[in-house]
Amino acid sequence: MRSYVVGGAVRDELLGLPVQDRDHVVVGATPDQMLSAGFRPVGKDFPVFLHPDTQEEYALARTERKTAAGYHGFVFHTAPDVTLEQDLIRRDLTINAMARGEDGTIVDPYGGQRDLAARVFRHVSDAFAEDPVRILRLARFAARFPDFRVADDTLALMRQMVEAGEVDALVPERVWQELARGLMEGRPSRMLAVLRDCGALARILPELDALWGVPQPPKHHPEVDTGVHMMLVIDYAAEQGHTLAVRFAALMHDLGKGITPSDNWPAHHGHEGMGARLITAVCRRLKVPNDCRDLALITAREHGNVSRARELRPNTIVTLFERCDAFRKPERFADMLLAAECDARGRGDETHAMRSAPYPQRPYLLGALAAARAVNAGEVAARHAENRERIPEAVHRERVNAVSRWVYSTTGAGSIE
Repeated sequence: MRSYVVGGAVRDELLGLPVQDRDHVVVGATPDQMLSAGFRPVGKDFPVFLHPDTQEEYALARTERKTAAGYHGFVFHTAPDVTLEQDLIRRDLTINAMARGEDGTIVDPYGGQRDLAARVFRHVSDAFAEDPVRILRLARFAARFPDFRVADDTLALMRQMVEAGEVDALVPERVWQELARGLMEGRPSRMLAVLRDCGALARILPELDALWGVPQPPKHHPEVDTGVHMMLVIDYAAEQGHTLAVRFAALMHDLGKGITPSDNWPAHHGHEGMGARLITAVCRRLKVPNDCRDLALITAREHGNVSRARELRPNTIVTLFERCDAFRKPERFADMLLAAECDARGRGDETHAMRSAPYPQRPYLLGALAAARAVNAGEVAARHAENRERIPEAVHRERVNAVSRWVYSTTGAGSIE
């Protein structure tokens, strides 16, 4: 019985990156032998065990055979005579198909070290085509390792998989899982670029794919193309270390521009409401978590108003707070402002004025919200107890007055009436 560290841990060690988790493959063992050694079984589809001390995963070396469409359609085989090379050949990429023995020796039968040095994503074998999740995983790796390119033959194989309908068999939960993980990497735009190059984005997120080739006003968008703008926006969100919800909102904020009529280009009047409808459909289809969905919706609807914040009247500002439920959920409103700022920063190049200029809208609206929230709604309600129907109107008016006073004290402009 011999054990090896395999996959990502070996890859990251060779790249000089910190290793978070270590997976192990055991060759020459049976499940009974693992149990006798104190390992605890956890695998359902094939034998995986937890080490009694480290709790790291140890899987018996296995082969697999495709039996049906999608990524569930596999039969696995484990036996003491399954070799390490047979186990590694079933893996997705050569850089993930290496192993390190207990003596530190690297086992690299498929050229993983060569491809690491060349910064290339290359499939190990044609078995790659049997699992459509591997397209999503490769795209996610591109977001983590943005200086890697996809090998030509691997890209061609991915395109064949898309054309054969393999991607259509992916379950929504897995698509969201891989998309979310890719959004949390350092360069999410690379994930989207890879998915577009192989045609998968048009299958799993056609609403997003529709943004490429759609023009925007060049005065404000030197990148012009809406899809390119969206990639700049999501990369800026990643640079800032924002949460998944903020990054997803940044990704979705301009979705409506993909369906505005061409005679409305490049202004895209009304794209905010159109985008909200598309986001609702996307989130329902992919089973996106509620916090990501809700932030994306208010960002799509309101990012234009946020950009004009200092032009809005106090009454309009309070109405904006009410639409966003900001009095009950101020943290979500603050996150929406972060996503809107990413929109403003995601411009054609790093020297563009809008990328580096101050963004006063966020502190301005946060200050106004603090002023409005300082109004004691209970006291206002008590003063109108004899006419309860007028309480919401009275609270709104007091908040408008508070915002008006705050604007005047901050800018010296506007009415305090």
